[in-house]
Amino acid sequence: MSEQDQRYPSAVQSAICEKYGMSVLPPEGMVAIAIESLGNTPIYGTRIRLPDGGNVSWFIHCGTHSTAIDFYQPICIEHLPEMLPLVMKYLCLPTGAKFIIDTQGYEDVWMAE
Repeated sequence: MSEQDQRYPSAVQSAICEKYGMSVLPPEGMVAIAIESLGNTPIYGTRIRLPDGGNVSWFIHCGTHSTAIDFYQPICIEHLPEMLPLVMKYLCLPTGAKFIIDTQGYEDVWMAE
């Protein structure tokens, strides 16, 4: 990944926040991905409040959600562009934001209640 790709927020990430009237909050260095779900659609993302002492606020899965304790695995954010490039532009959405996207261009972004 180039040095430019590692800067947050990118112009695209800022534009997504502006489009939905949300503040910009750069992501932490780790995200939680349901690796076994990769390749399914749609793609769901939820940003929670960072727990005290925690390092993950983004939880992302594809297709059907599972309550299995090992559903999500933490990964370094630098690996996300190779694993799930479609989610990169949403990573600066603030705490409480959720999104659903698919490979055909569907996009829905909102704040959790």
